[in-house]
Amino acid sequence: MENQTQNLKDLTSELQNRLGKPVSTQVVEAAIESLGIRPKDTPVDYGYPTVEALASDIYQKLRSLDNQEPLRNYRERESQEKESISVSDYRVVKMKLFSQYYTLGVLHLLPVFIQIAAIVLFGYSLWTYTGFNEIQSTAVVLGVIVGMVSTGGFVQVIGKQASFYWNYKDYAMVKQTISYLFKLGMKTLFSVLFGIFLVNFFFHIYSYEVLLIVFCYAFFVGLLLLILAPLHPVKQRWMITVSILAGTIAALLLKNNTHYPIYFTHWFGITITILVTQVFLFFFFKKIQKKGLNAHSAPLKTPVVLYHNYSHFLYGMLLYAFIFIDRILAWSSGIQENPPFLVFFEKNYELGMDLAILVFLLLAGVLEFSIATFTRFIDIGQKHTASDQIANYALEMQRNYRLHIIALWITGILAFVFIFYLLQAPWALKNHFKPEMIKQCITIFIVGGIGYIIFAWGILNALYLFTLGQITKPLKAIIYAALVNFSVGFVLSRFVAYDYSVFGMLVGSIVFMLLTCRALQSFFKQLDYHYYAAF
Repeated sequence: MENQTQNLKDLTSELQNRLGKPVSTQVVEAAIESLGIRPKDTPVDYGYPTVEALASDIYQKLRSLDNQEPLRNYRERESQEKESISVSDYRVVKMKLFSQYYTLGVLHLLPVFIQIAAIVLFGYSLWTYTGFNEIQSTAVVLGVIVGMVSTGGFVQVIGKQASFYWNYKDYAMVKQTISYLFKLGMKTLFSVLFGIFLVNFFFHIYSYEVLLIVFCYAFFVGLLLLILAPLHPVKQRWMITVSILAGTIAALLLKNNTHYPIYFTHWFGITITILVTQVFLFFFFKKIQKKGLNAHSAPLKTPVVLYHNYSHFLYGMLLYAFIFIDRILAWSSGIQENPPFLVFFEKNYELGMDLAILVFLLLAGVLEFSIATFTRFIDIGQKHTASDQIANYALEMQRNYRLHIIALWITGILAFVFIFYLLQAPWALKNHFKPEMIKQCITIFIVGGIGYIIFAWGILNALYLFTLGQITKPLKAIIYAALVNFSVGFVLSRFVAYDYSVFGMLVGSIVFMLLTCRALQSFFKQLDYHYYAAF
C-alpha cells in the first residue's frame, strides 16, 4: 500500500512535468501508456483496476492543483524564463552567448589538443606513433577507420535518443537507452569484423597477422567511441578530457618505462580511458538513482528504435565514411610498385589530411555558439513576433545565420594559419618528419583544409535543420556528397595523381554545403511552420 502511494505520487509529478495543465483524461491516459505502464500493472503498482481509472484520478488531481496555481510543463517553464530577455537585449545576450559557448566548444576540444601535444612532444598518442613503418601504419589506420565507421551511426543515435529522454528528465530511460544502444553497437562491430574476416578468408587481401592488428584497433576504438558517446547527452563532456588525459598518460608511462610493443601500450591506454569513463558513468547514474530522479521506463523494442532513429544512424555512419573516402582512394591508387596490400598506407597523404581535419575540429566553438544562439532566439522570437510580422522574424533569423557563417570563415582561416604555422615551425612537426615529407603534404593540407571549412559550413546547416526535426534533407545531402567524393576522387586519383583524391573531398564538401544551404533556405521561409510542427 505504501509503495502504491509513492508510485502514484511519482507518476503524478512526472505527468505534471510533461503535461502541465492536462486537456483531457484521454491525454493523461496516453501519457501514462507512453511511459510503458500496462493495464496489468495498475492494480499491483498503483491500486487502480484499469489505466482509465488511474488516468481519471490523476486528471482530477492535476486540475485541482491548477486551480490553486497554474501548472506549466517543463517547456512552458523554460519559455517563461526566456521571455524575460527582451528583443532589445539581443546584442548583449549574443555577446555573452558567444563568450560562453565558444569557450565551451574550445574546452571540449581539449582531448584533441592533448593528442596533438603528445604527438608533437613524444611522436606518440593513444593510437598513433611516428615510428611505425608503412605496414604497421596500414594496419593501425585501417583498424581506426573500421572502428569509427562501424560505430559512428550508434554514436549519433545515442546522442539523439538519450538527449530526448534527458530533456524529459526520464533518467531511467536514458540509462536503458545507452545500455541498449551500446550492446547493439558492439554486436554490429563484431558483425562487421566477421564480414571482413570472411572476405579476407576467400580473397587473401591481408595476412592474418595484419588483420589481427586491424581487428584489435577497430575493437578498442569502436568500444571507446561507444563508451564516450553518453557523456554528450548527459552534459558531462568534461569527463572526455579527463579520461583521454588519463589514458594518454598511462600509455606514455608504459611506453617509456617498459619494452612492450607499441600496440600493447596503445591498447592499455585506451583501456584505461574506457575504464575511467565507465566508472564515472556507473557512479553518475547511481547518484541519480539515490536522488530518486527516475521516471517509469518501458522496455525498448528494436523495431521502434530503428524506425525512429534509422535516419540519424545512417547520417552518423556516412559522416565518418565521408571523412575517410579520399584516404582509402589515395592509398589504393597503386602509387607504389608492387604494394603488399590492396589498400596500403601513404604517410604523406595521411599527414596532410590529419592536419587538415584539425582545421575542422577547431571550428567546434563556432558550431556550438551558432546552435546555442539559434535555439535560444528562435523561441524568444516566436514570443515577441506578431502574426503579421512573421516574414520579418524569418529575415532576422537569416541575418543571424549569415553572421554565424562569417564567424565560421574567420575562425576557419585563423585555424588554417595556425596549423600551417605548426607545419612550418622548426620546433613542432619538423622534429618528427623529414623535410621532403612536410613539403609534399602542404598541397594536400591546403586543399583539405579549405574542404573541411566548407564541410563545417554544411555541418552547421545540418545542425540548424536538426534543431526542428528536419533530418531527411541532411541525410540526402551527405549521401550525394559521399557519392561525389568517391566518384571525383576515384577518377582523379587513377588518371591524374594519387593525391588528387583530396579534390574529391573538396568537391563533395561543396555539394554537401550547397544542398544543405538550399534546404535551409526553404526551412527559413517556413520557419514558423517547422517550429510548431516540431513540438
